[in-house]
Amino acid sequence: MHACSAAAFVLFTSISLQGAITITSIAPSPTAPQPYGTPINFNVSATDTNQGPVAFRFEVAYEKDSPVVCRNFNIGTVNAGVWTAQPFTYTHLGPEGTYTIIVTAKDFSTGETASQSTSYALTSAVSGGKLTVLPTENPLVALAAIPGCPVGSSVRAYFYDVAVKSPFFTEFQPCNGSLSSSFYLGGMYPNTRYEIGYEVKTAGTTLSGSSTATFKSGALPSQYVFPVGTVIQPATSQADTAEDVVLYSNLNVDAGLWFPPAATDLAGNVIWYYPNDDTSLLLTRPLAGGYFFILDKGTAWSNGTTQTLQVIRKVDLAGNTQAETNIGLLQQQLLAMGATDLQSCGNVPIPAPVGSACLLSFSHDSILLPNGDWVMIATIEKIFPPGTQQSPTGLNVDILGDAIIVLDRSLNPVWYWDAFEHDNGGTQLNINRTAVLRESCVIGQAGCPPLFLVDTPGVNSYANDWMHSNSLYYNAANGSILLSVRHQDWVISIDFGNGLGTSNVLWRMGLDGDFTFNNITNNPYPWFSHQHNASIAPSGDYILFDNGNTRVDQFGGDSRGVALDVDLSAMTVTPVLLQDLGYYSEAVGSAQFLPNGNYHFEASYAGPADSYTYSEEYFPLAALVTGTQVFNLQTSNPSYRSFRMPDLYTAPTN
Repeated sequence: MHACSAAAFVLFTSISLQGAITITSIAPSPTAPQPYGTPINFNVSATDTNQGPVAFRFEVAYEKDSPVVCRNFNIGTVNAGVWTAQPFTYTHLGPEGTYTIIVTAKDFSTGETASQSTSYALTSAVSGGKLTVLPTENPLVALAAIPGCPVGSSVRAYFYDVAVKSPFFTEFQPCNGSLSSSFYLGGMYPNTRYEIGYEVKTAGTTLSGSSTATFKSGALPSQYVFPVGTVIQPATSQADTAEDVVLYSNLNVDAGLWFPPAATDLAGNVIWYYPNDDTSLLLTRPLAGGYFFILDKGTAWSNGTTQTLQVIRKVDLAGNTQAETNIGLLQQQLLAMGATDLQSCGNVPIPAPVGSACLLSFSHDSILLPNGDWVMIATIEKIFPPGTQQSPTGLNVDILGDAIIVLDRSLNPVWYWDAFEHDNGGTQLNINRTAVLRESCVIGQAGCPPLFLVDTPGVNSYANDWMHSNSLYYNAANGSILLSVRHQDWVISIDFGNGLGTSNVLWRMGLDGDFTFNNITNNPYPWFSHQHNASIAPSGDYILFDNGNTRVDQFGGDSRGVALDVDLSAMTVTPVLLQDLGYYSEAVGSAQFLPNGNYHFEASYAGPADSYTYSEEYFPLAALVTGTQVFNLQTSNPSYRSFRMPDLYTAPTN
């Protein structure tokens, strides 16, 4: 495996398809060879006889393997006719050998490209033929380099606090024969000594490795603020204490305070974090093997005036970027696929005519499909005639909707869903069904995307925030995608069909949708509203976090944890769990079905001054739609969502 963020190079070829573009230099630092795990930076420059813009793509191939995209095309900068790629760093995690870095420069106005390949020698980090443990730039993450083991066997590393002796295990990976294996070890307390070892599995028999090592983690960095944990309800005997890691997608809401995404134990002690210098950065999902999806700021050439949520990255435990693409490139690619609503905002003339639209930014969630494809939400801004959604201004109406974009393993779009193509009512969406609580956005408003067409000549000074979708779930049973549409108070099912579906909305679940709620508890407002994190549990129940904004607006009360028995034949919904969580969380939140049958819910923007997060676990009670709280951890800052995990390598199932 490798993480893309550099290399040291030996130039051996340069190709220009039509002669207009030439890659003129690559400047690596440090030079080869280097042991794997070393961050290596390089700068790339090119010339173009056309006006550009020129974008650069970086790919990496090990030995004779096919190349893997590390950073897809993104705009460079130009000075005196020389185009320079954005800084790129490559940090590879074994095995040792020769790597080929392929840099492609492309003029998107002409389609012309030039490629330059370089070779890079990485050496083993193993010292003296024994397990070797090295620090990384993250003081809570170590690199374990393991001597070779027989082909056909598999190997994993483990580590434990010498005072506690409760180990964390990485995933197994295939042995490389005489070549070494390597792992990032994440989940360590600060300033703590660890025992490190490894195991080799052959034909079902697992044996300990021939050597061990010790490692002392570092201190938490002073530039970040880490949440303070307070146990409100200690874990009882009914709690799922095997899921003893809580991963938080922390939010930055106070100027000058940087809360990075972080993981804690069940007492709230920090055991991992991801570096963060961006107030809009969002960790959306943990992935198997110690990886994460991150939405981040960054340059994406088509919008030009914003960097907010323009980049999506897959990152590793040490904080290295493994793969990356950006909104600017997707705008170009999707427009070429015929998706005119998803073009660059720079393509829209001002005054913006009715029907014009553009893609703004990534938004709220991204998931990984079983085949390795990426799926993400993005926001669209579109102009409608005066009076749409009962607008009283007499001006054209700016409406925000959502797109779902699917990328293949080369990070190129292979499928998209545009909500505005399904806004004609009936069993689809209805453009004149306003946001339930009439939410809107103005330029620079917290919680809103960057805006480009609003408050331009002839257009409303605010955008109607029609959808504000916030979670994705892939339903493997039928290949559909669940989308939580917060401002419609609906969860909808979209006919993805594993890329071959109709893209139609199959059904809409929620008040005034396609289902009847079997109100067995005579609740005055049984439906969820302004919900987050809708998914399907292994039990088959649909679960979500019911923020309850619409209900609370009418009746008062708290947010709820919800599990539903959904009968798609009868189109009925029956509550399995309708749990008052004791706090009202106006925004954000998460829901998760735990392996022992309990439920984990996160309520945030709650408690004192609406600034705390509560990670609550409930044991369901037989024949009731409520449960017993068996764990509750309060942390001292807002979090978008949280996940319970047994370690940082095992992704939650929902």
